[in-house]
Amino acid sequence: MNDAERDRYARHIRLSQIGEAGQQAIIDASALIVGVGGLGAPAAMYLAAAGIGKLVLNDYDIVETSNLQRQIIHLNDSVGDDKVASGKRMLAALNPNVAVETISYQLESDELRDVVAGVDIVLDCTDNFPTRFENNRACVETGTPLVAGAAIRLEGQIMNYQPAADSACYQCLYPKAFGAEESCEMEGVLGPVVGTIGTLQAVQTLLILAGQGADLVNRLLLFDALSMQWQGVTLPKNPDCPACGKP
Repeated sequence: MNDAERDRYARHIRLSQIGEAGQQAIIDASALIVGVGGLGAPAAMYLAAAGIGKLVLNDYDIVETSNLQRQIIHLNDSVGDDKVASGKRMLAALNPNVAVETISYQLESDELRDVVAGVDIVLDCTDNFPTRFENNRACVETGTPLVAGAAIRLEGQIMNYQPAADSACYQCLYPKAFGAEESCEMEGVLGPVVGTIGTLQAVQTLLILAGQGADLVNRLLLFDALSMQWQGVTLPKNPDCPACGKP
């Protein structure tokens, strides 16, 4: 870490839980963000601001006007652009020291596993069970930590998978997909709710990278914005989980 970096990340370095060693670990780390929307936008911006070494942005959508109510990484002039290209521009302006790679199509199967294996942590910021299950399975198979968030209406949730701790994975929470999925397009969502969850995904990511993620293992956090209440639920590992359970 050079003097300019020490000055830029001074507030992190002063934290006993982070320190210079933890900040250096963040600088040396790489993360894959799947979904550069309501969740991925604040997550990417806070990780870039924190100085993570490399971010890989994956999304195959373009920016639409209806995204701007909550997807704060995109600007009005970005409407019609690929979300990953728009996100990369914002992150370059925020912190040019962060390397940003973009993938503007849906990752699947072997290619998904290869990309996941090439990063230190994955943030699932998607909005459907099939994609979440695929991301989760790729993390289980490659032993890569995963931070998964979701939000709809005025509610949100967040959990993470830490293979080093043999923790529960995302599919321990949802053994199978539901028949009819709700969507923000149909149900609506309060913009700051996805911002809250996406920001907390960045918080959990930074703590895990800095070696401070032990207290996050096997926990599901649920947020109700209407009552402004949080609920923490213990999520034990499911031995019969189709993703991480024993064969």
